[in-house]
Amino acid sequence: MKICHVNLASGYHGGENQTLQLIKQQIAMGYELTVVANPKSPFAEAIRQLDCRLVLATHYLRSHRRDITQDCQLIHVHEGRAIYWAWLQHLLFKIPYIVTRRIDNVMKKKWLATQAYSNANAVIGLSSDIVQKVHDAYPNIQTFKIPSSPVTYPVDAVALEKIQTQFSGKFLVIHAANMLKHKGFDVTIGAAKLLEKTHPDIHFALLGDGKERADLEQQAGSLSNLTFMGKQSNMGTWFAAADMQVHPSYTEGLGSVILEGLHSGLPVAASRAGGIPDIIEDHVSGLLIEPGNYQALADAILTIKEDAQLRETLATGALEKLQEFRIEHTAKLYQDIYERIDSL
Repeated sequence: MKICHVNLASGYHGGENQTLQLIKQQIAMGYELTVVANPKSPFAEAIRQLDCRLVLATHYLRSHRRDITQDCQLIHVHEGRAIYWAWLQHLLFKIPYIVTRRIDNVMKKKWLATQAYSNANAVIGLSSDIVQKVHDAYPNIQTFKIPSSPVTYPVDAVALEKIQTQFSGKFLVIHAANMLKHKGFDVTIGAAKLLEKTHPDIHFALLGDGKERADLEQQAGSLSNLTFMGKQSNMGTWFAAADMQVHPSYTEGLGSVILEGLHSGLPVAASRAGGIPDIIEDHVSGLLIEPGNYQALADAILTIKEDAQLRETLATGALEKLQEFRIEHTAKLYQDIYERIDSL
């Protein structure tokens, strides 16, 4: 098949990583791909290394030409503003397009967004929660649920030894995300405060950076059991070093970092928010807490730390659950949608 993927983000986060993984899988499946990307993003540089055509566009108003998509069955949008690029390309050259929506925000029905979504042939949500929000805003749009797939990261043996030495003798709990309010770092800090004196052998490593970091550092104060490690590029090493992962978000499209943690064998405690329950079945593939409840998070950490049998149960449940998220499976689901639209 010939597909045009579009991601115009200037940065590189989980969504770009997921898009890249799907593109790599489709190349392995024999697809001929065109990718429209922002030259400012590391995503564009990653695409240069692959066997596909790269078109650079700094804005959704730019790089509209017939030859970009004239041989493609459809355009696949992976990032918020890229839908406007696809809509304009559709208006100009009659190419159908689909959208993968990754965030669980309530959709605002502004004129431009309404035009772009209403003309899409399908919208795919990463989770049941996202699909429902799309349906609530645009009940006539055809919707599907296809989740992200876990990415496997390399482990740096030297860096791993350094982390293990730094936190020697500790039960290491990691929380990895961009430091935004909805990611629940305040909940993790609250749990750390509860456990600092009673369980000094538990240590929290906060992996990430962002506009909330200064406020979070102020909230943490002089906690002896919590370290701000900054943004990390070696997540495979951190997954290997950690004993547990927490992700107490207030909202979450799906939580690809949870998938990656489970795939690495970590037990996970996360909040019952957004798409997280699509991944975590309580006491089966992980533990769920209510959003904002730092006492419940502290209790979940202690439960996992002290119950070896539960850790084994969760590891087995996670492996079974992850079968639904394998890239070979999700790529086939996308192919089914492509073929359905191409046959119209």
